[in-house]
Amino acid sequence: MSALFFLPLLLAALLALDRAFPPDLSRWEDRSTEVVAAEGEVLRAFLTGDGAWRYETTPAQVSPLYLELLLAFEDRRFRSHPGVDPLAVGRALWQAARHGRLVSGASTLTMQAARLLEPRPARTLGAKLAESLRALQLERRLSKDEILGLYLTLAPFGGNLEGVRAASLAYFGKEPARLTPAEAALLVALPQSPNRLRPDRHPERARAARAKVLARGLAAGVLTPQQAAEAEQAPIPAARRPLPFLAPHLAERLQAAAEGPGRIETTLDAGLQASAERLARQAAQALGPQVSAAVILAELPEGRIRARVGSAGYHEVARSGMLDMTRAVRSPGSALKPFLYGLAFERLIAHPDSLVGDRPRRFGAYAPRNFDQGFRGEVTLRDALRASLNLPAVLLLERLGPAAFLQWLEEAGARPQLAEGGDPGLALALGGVGLSLEELAGLYAGLGRGGAFAALSERPGGSDESRAQLSPAAAWYLREILEGAPRPLAHDRLAVGASARPIAFKTGTSAGYRDAWAIGWSGRWLVAVWLGRPDAAPCQGCVGALAAAPLLFRLFDLLPPEPPRLATAAPAGVLPGPTAALPRVLRRLDAPRQHLGPADRPPPAVAFPLDGSTLTLAAGSAAGVPLKAEGGRRPLRWLVDGAPLGEAAWRGDPLWRPAGPGFSEIAVIDAAGRSARVRVRVAE
Repeated sequence: MSALFFLPLLLAALLALDRAFPPDLSRWEDRSTEVVAAEGEVLRAFLTGDGAWRYETTPAQVSPLYLELLLAFEDRRFRSHPGVDPLAVGRALWQAARHGRLVSGASTLTMQAARLLEPRPARTLGAKLAESLRALQLERRLSKDEILGLYLTLAPFGGNLEGVRAASLAYFGKEPARLTPAEAALLVALPQSPNRLRPDRHPERARAARAKVLARGLAAGVLTPQQAAEAEQAPIPAARRPLPFLAPHLAERLQAAAEGPGRIETTLDAGLQASAERLARQAAQALGPQVSAAVILAELPEGRIRARVGSAGYHEVARSGMLDMTRAVRSPGSALKPFLYGLAFERLIAHPDSLVGDRPRRFGAYAPRNFDQGFRGEVTLRDALRASLNLPAVLLLERLGPAAFLQWLEEAGARPQLAEGGDPGLALALGGVGLSLEELAGLYAGLGRGGAFAALSERPGGSDESRAQLSPAAAWYLREILEGAPRPLAHDRLAVGASARPIAFKTGTSAGYRDAWAIGWSGRWLVAVWLGRPDAAPCQGCVGALAAAPLLFRLFDLLPPEPPRLATAAPAGVLPGPTAALPRVLRRLDAPRQHLGPADRPPPAVAFPLDGSTLTLAAGSAAGVPLKAEGGRRPLRWLVDGAPLGEAAWRGDPLWRPAGPGFSEIAVIDAAGRSARVRVRVAE
């Protein structure tokens, strides 16, 4: 009767103690932060607070064969016992009584997990009792797979390797999901005595321990005789391999921003990342011991960065390898020119077939010259951009306005930096501003998307940030022009695949040969390259066309082939060439202009239709709506919903034929850049 009275009290006391002193999971929570690729491969991990490589591991991440061998060798009744195996305890006690010494242990995997969570220096009876109680607590709180995950994460494998994933990567260079029978057996054996059995230091001991696991697996029916025999003959790893160390700069930045240890997912492709790092290192080594390199590869539709190389060698001191050169602010040289041309095309200041005289010319005290110090005479803007001529770019910037161009770059997502105290000037056209490879890649991605600018991202989910737009017509012009740019020469050893792929690309070289750039896109892919010295010293051979462009094309060779691009109609707003077919005002970029002061004429105003009015069109009418303006300096340019009216855009009073009912915005722009707009509704 007394026992029945005290039993509930004992159970209540045990429950109270269980709640007051829960298992300490802090060792398991102190795991290595892992930065992983899109498919889950580790790019780079970081040591735990106590200096261990401790990768979180779940049963789903390891080979089923490894789990079967582990349970057969360590704890056959793991799935059924409550944390302590009464049968194993009884067997151990009987054997100890019979032989006068401990012959076999009774430790379950749950008890081992408890010991790994709270290591104790002595293996005494008291320590065993504490492990047994903790094991019961773990079983009460966690599922069997969660307990197995504790063991798989914390089991020691020699040195500072903890957990089966860290051991598999260090000894076999792969994730444990793909272990062979020999590899699985070795990893089952090592935690028995991790330092005494280390295969890189004691290969014969490791071989003998592996043989015991293989024998147990054969007896339990986990392995066939052939599998066991082949595994016996497999070599023992002679050394630890380096743990994954890809995209170290990105991994470092993401780890610093993380709130605590854990798994950080990225959009990177581990294979592309490794190959891009190798090619960047080779290109930098060819230019000298202090030259570094940076690369960004991205998929355009989703804006996903698939490879990001910050330097030519993270640990190379001479190359300042720890500096992330994808984010360093440098002079872009001629790599900004396509955006000047694109804005000029969009704003109807110029056309690819506009003529310009590439001759010596002064802009106040500024007298730009070409890279080769010569001049080409009269050329089209198409050829001027392909040859990267400087004077036409400066003329375009003069028309657009340096401050307006700088503002557009900011709206498109860049953060251009001028010299301290400097004002935007015409040198912007030739790289007189600071930008990073990351920013330039984002700008070119907008061209590759047909004029839609949005942020590139290396994190899943991307960015919803909206940015400035460039008209599809302007983006179409630029792609057509830059796909015809001269390719690197044959002696640069271009691969066949890249030479067959249509690539729109532009190079750039900063003043003093400090930076070499090449950025291009093809189909769904964008590649951006920078080469130079991180200390901004001159670099012999750092020329965009000679150093960066060959690397760009080799990087395109890494990418999967794409189907041939189907011929599609040019977008609205594309005007036909050649020069003779263009409106007169577009035929020459450098035609003499009269002074356009504000006192010449009043700004333009739309005289018809009136703002807010409703236009009713007769059914089947083809007459259109006459557009009329007052004031402004001729020629006037007309746009409807942002698109020019083709040839009619240059006439004083053109006709507009609405496509159908709805609202439309009509704008008129005069030769001085002044504008007016109205909003009307078209009704049937």
